[in-house]
Amino acid sequence: MRNCAVVLCLLLMACAKAAPSRTATGDTLTRRQKDSVLGASRLPGARGIRGALSAQDSAAARNARVDSIQ
Repeated sequence: MRNCAVVLCLLLMACAKAAPSRTATGDTLTRRQKDSVLGASRLPGARGIRGALSAQDSAAARNARVDSIQ
């Protein structure tokens, strides 16, 4: 009886469908573009997203200046 249950479980696992992809097919926006769209919206928290994007730009510019010195 136990062997039958194990075989049944293995058979069910073999026939199971794969999990659907988390990204939509044809999704061409980058993470930055998506965040920019959300930051431009009037949703709650959009101001925080704009601030985070600004901080990211500032850090990237600072890193570029540091890299150009060396």
